[in-house]
Amino acid sequence: MAHNFLMFSLTLGTVFFTIAIIASHRIWPMIPPKLLTKWVTVNILIWFFLAGYILLMVMEGADYSFYPKYLDGSVFLAGAFFVFIVINISKITIGQFDKDKRTLTAMHEQLRRAYESTIEGWGRALELRDKETEGHTKRVCEMTLLLARKFSLSDAERYYMKLGCLLHDIGKMGIPDNILKKQGPLSAAEKLIIEKHPEFAKELLGPIEFLAPALDIPYCHHEKWDGSGYPRGLRGHEIPLAARIFAVVDVWDDLVSDRHYHKGWTIDKVCEHIIAEAGSHFDPQVVAKFLELELCA
Repeated sequence: MAHNFLMFSLTLGTVFFTIAIIASHRIWPMIPPKLLTKWVTVNILIWFFLAGYILLMVMEGADYSFYPKYLDGSVFLAGAFFVFIVINISKITIGQFDKDKRTLTAMHEQLRRAYESTIEGWGRALELRDKETEGHTKRVCEMTLLLARKFSLSDAERYYMKLGCLLHDIGKMGIPDNILKKQGPLSAAEKLIIEKHPEFAKELLGPIEFLAPALDIPYCHHEKWDGSGYPRGLRGHEIPLAARIFAVVDVWDDLVSDRHYHKGWTIDKVCEHIIAEAGSHFDPQVVAKFLELELCA
């Protein structure tokens, strides 16, 4: 009977120690510095007693009378005790981790808002440079996000679309005023300079890791479905979806608004133009979804 009880105690105690060891190593990366010394001590004791269990199990094959009688229940109690220690330190550790996580989340939210405020400031600065486009960025952002809801996009994709909309013309900061604000037709050389603004946008935003997913619109919104756009001459689905969606909205807002290079078109005329450009300038699927917004009579 005593022999069976010892084997039961050894087995169950070993299970307890195994659980404790697994738990300790799973939460090791989350241990706060102030608890690390205690945690190391607990781990050393766990391994020490587990080694003792293994030794006892080896000795069991020799002579049971070798064991002191007090060992009968000690292995079970020791295993349970160490599981208790692990559970309690784990609770403290997880509580501290949750608190730190909430703090980091709040800091991340503050940083995100700071980024957005800076980006919105860049957009307003660009509009101040060209009074005719005042309000353009806000309008195209709102309409682009409205159109984006008709596609299977994640929250993250829509978020970076918003940032891309705010920054879509940031590359024009590299275009001289005498070209950007020219009243008459642009020469061929001037058009080439204007067409560099997506590349300027990439150069400006590319080094900012946070904005990398938002580059699709600033860099690609002048690409065309048939491959005749710029700066890279992308064709069809080579053009990122965010840029294909934005391209329709950008042209819509440009054509319905008064500019120094044209008078605003009527809604009917703009709708006819967008429908006619499906399959050449615009992605036909995006045009179809755009028409569902019921902006066209």
